[in-house]
Amino acid sequence: MKAIDSGRKRSRAAGAGLAVLAILAAGNAAAAGLVPRSLGPTTSAVVTIEKSYAAGTIVIVSGNRTLDLVISEGRAIRYKIGVGRDGFRWSGTVKVGRKAEWPDWRPPAEMKARSAGLPDLVPAGPLNPLGARGIYLYKGGTDTLYRIHGTNEQSTVGGFASSGCFRMSNADVIDLYKRVKVGSTVIVK
Repeated sequence: MKAIDSGRKRSRAAGAGLAVLAILAAGNAAAAGLVPRSLGPTTSAVVTIEKSYAAGTIVIVSGNRTLDLVISEGRAIRYKIGVGRDGFRWSGTVKVGRKAEWPDWRPPAEMKARSAGLPDLVPAGPLNPLGARGIYLYKGGTDTLYRIHGTNEQSTVGGFASSGCFRMSNADVIDLYKRVKVGSTVIVK
């Protein structure tokens, strides 16, 4: 992440200087229209589903770009999501391994190899690509590096745009985050 210098004086103390720089960068980003002004749309709707799954199960249908959270026999809350672009879609059964509010983002090595210039870490906040919440997907107790997460790029929700993660509006991922439990099954089709 490139810091923006507004030309204002900063303290010479290292800790204070970094804090002031971060505030100035965020302020300049907000002034430039880079910081989202809303959490995005809410797309959730209660739907009838054909197959029987246990309540709390998440079913993702990549081709339809939908995520269903099963709430009872034959009923689910359906959300619109963004999924992996060509070559990055996957399927299988995983578990919710952990959850985080306003998570940091550490681009995986494979992503950094494809996109030179990605930082090692993007700290939590309104410019973080993981958005407001992160739901981490694990298989066999190991982090898959795939996430269900919010996004500040609302135009990618409903599309084929990610490197395998599932993107939701920040409003939707906040709602899902409150409802889903660590250990829940996630079925990706």
